[in-house]
Amino acid sequence: QVQLVESGGGLVQPGVSLRLSCAASGGTFGRYTMGWFRQAPGKEREFVAAISYSGASTYYADSVKGRYTISRDNAKTVYLQMNSLKPEDTAVYYCAAGSKPHSTWYLNPYLELWGQGTLVTVSS
Repeated sequence: QVQLVESGGGLVQPGVSLRLSCAASGGTFGRYTMGWFRQAPGKEREFVAAISYSGASTYYADSVKGRYTISRDNAKTVYLQMNSLKPEDTAVYYCAAGSKPHSTWYLNPYLELWGQGTLVTVSS
């Protein structure tokens, strides 16, 4: 059975950078799009970024465009580079993988795999 495991969360001050990683392990991993969602305290989960299977195409939420960069170095590992972090970026960040096109992820579609989440806290 395939699992997604995130790492890289933590407590940081506003303005600094942080990089999250997500790796798939176990089982057969399909030709999946991969990406990230986040859920802040008391709020609904929201789309952050997604990247195509080839890594050639990306899609971002407006709230992070220009500050976050998603990338993948192989079929099973995806990264989220977060720069100029703000207190409102505080959330649990979830990695996901699925067959839906990355450009549709902002619609919060069904996705086959989810990680357990990693907490990012931005506070002075």
